[in-house]
Amino acid sequence: MENSSDRQSRGRSSNTAGAGACGGFYGLGFIGALVYYIGHAASFLAGCIGVLKALVWPAFVVYELMAFLKM
Repeated sequence: MENSSDRQSRGRSSNTAGAGACGGFYGLGFIGALVYYIGHAASFLAGCIGVLKALVWPAFVVYELMAFLKM
């Protein structure tokens, strides 16, 4: 006989089955954006701004995609 905590733990694991792929995609994109922005930085301040840009790179991708589709 199973108790309610067994049923709850199985339910939670099935709800997050695909969450790792999105995190991995974001992580690889973050590292790539970080390398790109820091590699192209001309000063320390530009490097700091590059780190901030690397954190929000998906927003840049969506913005450019929407601008492209609007053409």
